[in-house]
Amino acid sequence: MHTILHGTGIEHELSIIRAASTPMNEFRQAMYRIGLHLAVEVSKHLPHEERTVTTPLTTTKAHVVSGEIVLIPVLRAGLGLLDAFLHIMPSAKVGFEGLRRNEESLIAEEYYSNLPSANASTTFIVLDPMIATGGSLSTTLTKLTALPHTAIIAAGVIAAPEGLATIERNHPRAHVIVGALDDHLNDVGYIVPGLGDAGDRLFGTE
Repeated sequence: MHTILHGTGIEHELSIIRAASTPMNEFRQAMYRIGLHLAVEVSKHLPHEERTVTTPLTTTKAHVVSGEIVLIPVLRAGLGLLDAFLHIMPSAKVGFEGLRRNEESLIAEEYYSNLPSANASTTFIVLDPMIATGGSLSTTLTKLTALPHTAIIAAGVIAAPEGLATIERNHPRAHVIVGALDDHLNDVGYIVPGLGDAGDRLFGTE
């Protein structure tokens, strides 16, 4: 299952990060604001329970998040969304998955992993800005599926149809939420029209 965000606000921010002329500091700021859009949408799908809250005047019923949340940015680019998600979900734990794409095979290779403990009430939220082939995200979801949890959600900025198809084929129970669905992958596995390499643009590397 997947959700594509719509609206002038998210589309305006996407126009900033897509532009090759956008300097690094403005790219980071726009990525943060996109992260807020994504985090709010993700929050609509979190497990919840009803509680009674006492106001200054009376009591009322309220829905609150149930269980614990674990945010997992896929390194490096996932770090560009982390602060925004922590702003919306300040009690979340944070884990890290380090994956790099083999530029010849386009297969994701893990080089680092550090995940907090999980239990049957845990909701994993994977932050992977660019869902291109879907390899990095699929590898991460495979690892998380083997751990105790109640739900797995993935948040991305831009996805290619090929990447979404990979996730929905391999992980049909995961809910993928993205800011935009682009046209296709080029012959070296980059999203078109895309925005280039999100990690390089966030951190000034090439």
